[in-house]
Amino acid sequence: MTLQFDPLRLPAHCQELRREVRDFLAGEIKAGAFDPKSPKTSAAQRRDFAKKVAARGWIGMTWPKIYGGQERSFLERYVVTEEMRVANAPVQQFFVADRQSGPTLIRYASEAIKRDVLPRIVRGELCFCIGMSEPNSGSDLFAAKTKATPVAGGWLLNGAKIWTSNAHVADYMIGLFRTSPSTKENRRHGLTSLLVDMKTPGITCNPIGQIGGTRDFNEVVFQDAFIPESHLIGEIDGAWKQATSELAYERSGPERFLETFDALQALADVVDETAAADARLSVGLGRLVSQLHTLRRMSISVAGMLAVGKEPMVEAAIVKDVGTVWEQAMPHRVRDLATFLQDEEKFPIQVLQQRLRRQIHVAPKLTIQGGTTEVLRGIIARGLGLR
Repeated sequence: MTLQFDPLRLPAHCQELRREVRDFLAGEIKAGAFDPKSPKTSAAQRRDFAKKVAARGWIGMTWPKIYGGQERSFLERYVVTEEMRVANAPVQQFFVADRQSGPTLIRYASEAIKRDVLPRIVRGELCFCIGMSEPNSGSDLFAAKTKATPVAGGWLLNGAKIWTSNAHVADYMIGLFRTSPSTKENRRHGLTSLLVDMKTPGITCNPIGQIGGTRDFNEVVFQDAFIPESHLIGEIDGAWKQATSELAYERSGPERFLETFDALQALADVVDETAAADARLSVGLGRLVSQLHTLRRMSISVAGMLAVGKEPMVEAAIVKDVGTVWEQAMPHRVRDLATFLQDEEKFPIQVLQQRLRRQIHVAPKLTIQGGTTEVLRGIIARGLGLR
């Protein structure tokens, strides 16, 4: 296989959209809807923000109009995502549904599910989570053991999923379940994708603590949870291709290298205010900006490939691997570069420390969510024919 990152520039209409999104976000910040430097928001605030974004037509932008979408391009959606991430906007209510769950339903769900669920996502009413990783197997999705046992009218789910972001507030999960044993010839066989109503009896969400004190990750336990047969997504026993296609959406966007962007922004703000910055600081800042630019070009390229119907699995894995390692190291690099500031009296050290504290707390999870670094590198090696 040959890696292909097509050279691509965002067209003029995308830059016009960027200005529109920036104006909207500036208005929301001014109105107190959220604080980009301290983005802690309540569930009510996140739902309210989702409704405002939906009113602008920025949820389900690429989806067919018949389901409430706008039939706009992946590049336009990229611009909206990028601006939302840079502003630390509270997108948790709708982001997973918009990024990957909706496109998966469009491709594989029944028409009844599409017409019921997709318009509600577009209106900002639904929150989704993804049920893939499991205890004792992590990101090795082939090893999934959580069972979906056929019964009259549907399936009974038993087992557990782990590292499931926002499961405790999600309305639905798209989960990967074991419906048949894998075979010696095909380890991918026997996995089935189901749409799970998270209010179903028999589903429990247990929080997984994080150093920053926020609740994000969960263990989701299934005990004879009944899912109707109408909630099948795609083929029985053949969901692996669906899951890998879904991960191309999850792994390649700007959210995979912008989650700690505020650390870089904080340093840039300080340098702007410092008359005599050490040359080493300027060089270090320039290096970080150039690395960010490279990641962004790669990510935009993948968005362009998705826009023309390609499935750039390996390229998406590279963006996720390189991007999350880079953003994970960002707060520590910023802290190191800050030591080169010459004028300590002018340097607002406490302000920078406050902004870095959240980023340092967030950083450890970044190489776990969306697939661990080790698994991603295995995907890349396999795609290049190295294993």
